[in-house]
Amino acid sequence: KRPETCNSPRKFLSMEDSMADDHKSGGQVTRDQLIDLLNEDLAREYQAIIAYVVYSQVIKGAEYMTIAKEHEKHAGEELNHALIVSKLIDYLGGSPTVTTKPVKTSEKAEDMLRFDLDNENDTVRNYRERVRQCELLGEYAMAEHLREILKQEQEHQIDLATALGEEVPDVSKMKDKGKGHAEERAIH
Repeated sequence: KRPETCNSPRKFLSMEDSMADDHKSGGQVTRDQLIDLLNEDLAREYQAIIAYVVYSQVIKGAEYMTIAKEHEKHAGEELNHALIVSKLIDYLGGSPTVTTKPVKTSEKAEDMLRFDLDNENDTVRNYRERVRQCELLGEYAMAEHLREILKQEQEHQIDLATALGEEVPDVSKMKDKGKGHAEERAIH
């Protein structure tokens, strides 16, 4: 097994930067790089769990009641995804992260839905990469687990785009997000 890293800072930042370049280009990764990438995915699943739990309770307005209920359902699905991704990390000999990505919030329901949609877009894009990377490593069963997660993430993406009155974004044409929102703060 790899040494436990939990909340300790990474030792090889330059390797991590090069790994990020490889995964964005869809190139083959090593098993250790795949562990690190899956840990990023796991941190994003933790983020989604927190966001869906919080947003389901604080989104107000009659027009948002249906999506608030969907958020409760999504929170449970994201927890299941986190468990699956943790098992895959363990299978590869890694230790699942205990760190979450920051959760954005706002007083405005539409902003919260936008944050969710942005996060789901990133998640869909990353899981598509992970499926390809698993297959290049010959880890076909892992790729199938990730495909199942990907199907649900795309459903979340559809729900959020519909709630915002938008078409579902084509994430294959999108860059990584870096957009700022005026009235946001991170929950720590």
